[in-house]
Amino acid sequence: MRIWGYWATFGWALLAFIVGQFGALGLVLWLRADDLGALLANPHDGVTVTLFLLIANPIMVGVIALAVGCARAGFADYLALVWPSRRELVVGLVSLVGVIALGDALLLLSGRDLVAPFQTQSYATAAAEGWLVPMAAAAIVLAPAGEEVLFRGFLFRGWARSPRSIWPAIVVISIAWAALHIQYDWVGILQIFIVGLFLGWIRWRSGSTLLTFLLHALFNLEATVETVLRVRFFS
Repeated sequence: MRIWGYWATFGWALLAFIVGQFGALGLVLWLRADDLGALLANPHDGVTVTLFLLIANPIMVGVIALAVGCARAGFADYLALVWPSRRELVVGLVSLVGVIALGDALLLLSGRDLVAPFQTQSYATAAAEGWLVPMAAAAIVLAPAGEEVLFRGFLFRGWARSPRSIWPAIVVISIAWAALHIQYDWVGILQIFIVGLFLGWIRWRSGSTLLTFLLHALFNLEATVETVLRVRFFS
């Protein structure tokens, strides 16, 4: 199987991200042209965030599919979209519980709420407009799918090319992934970086991006449940 080199991998990944982001931005602005004032006043509006995720991630995956096609490789093989073994599934699930506990402890010890302000804003506005189900689908399924295809799928395949390059690749990919989450403060970004290291380790030991997608989706599900509890019972 032909694998893109380091710089070609970076170039395709950057292209996929930029096309996805600007494509989603343009379509969201067009779809919500009548609400531009409200959009600027509340960038974390739940409907806007949901639309952005629903549009950006399929575009991003489409560009990655083009890159894999240009390499004349199979999409599933290139991105390691294979089922993990039962042992790796158990290891991933148990480890995820520890990672979530570590992240929550980091937030509490730093004096921060478990739920970031943008999460409560997005949930409240989506609930007011009847968009909770699409928002949950976008946050729990679509966003993890797009991000895992890009980071633990495409970038990992191109950068983890030898035993010596595996951990440098995991660290760099985790830094890039965490840096995109600018909606968090520095503690939240540090938490995302730790999760990225965990997902990179799972990708390496299991050889399965499907497993990292499942764990990522469960992580987002847990964050969604915390948001619901925070808004409905502890606000």
